[in-house]
Parts: sequence; structure tokens; C-alpha cells
Amino acid sequence: MTLRALCAVTDIADGDTLAFPPAEGGFLGLFALRQGDHIQVFINSCPHIGVALDWLPNRFLSTDRSHIVCAMHGAKFRLSDGMCVDGPCLGDRLEPVMIAIKDGTLYVPEDAGL
Repeated sequence: MTLRALCAVTDIADGDTLAFPPAEGGFLGLFALRQGDHIQVFINSCPHIGVALDWLPNRFLSTDRSHIVCAMHGAKFRLSDGMCVDGPCLGDRLEPVMIAIKDGTLYVPEDAGL
């Protein structure tokens, strides 16, 4: 499997998110969520109608930073697994992306978001 580098792990502030544009030829961006040493990457697409989640560039979290929030509908997703706990897509979840971390760099499959 071919991987593409997204960023250095340290580029993602602890407790925050960072957005990434679609891969070449793709139409869905990605975003990373860092909580201490734990990093997750999700497709930047609400499972309800496929709109991007961020309400401003790199802004995916509720004001109290307890949930990922869809800018379009206000749907709330758990930080731990991307499960929708409130909103029109209740019970659905964000699409996770496999990651690899090597020498402090975050990698995802080359086709992630295609």
C-alpha cells in the first residue's frame, strides 16, 4: 500500500484538529484530531449529506471541545470514534482513515479521500 505524508505529528496541537485538502484527483479532504499521543484521521464529510464538517478552516470542534460538530447541521460526533450522538445522522459515524506514524510524520493511504 502506498502512503502519503500529511504532516509532522507536532503540527497538530494537542486537543485540536488540522484539515488537509483532497489528494490529487480526489474531492474529499481529511482532518486529524490529536489527543495527547493519540491521533485519528477522518474523511472531512458529514455522513448525513456529505458536506465538509469544518465551520471555519481547521475548526471542527464544539466550543467546549467535547465533540466534532458539523457546520451545516450542528450534528455532534464523539471524539473517541466519530459516532454521531446528536443530529440528523444519529447513529452514523465519520469515516476513519488508517494512519501510520513514522519518524514523527503522519501518513495515510495515498487513496484516502478519493
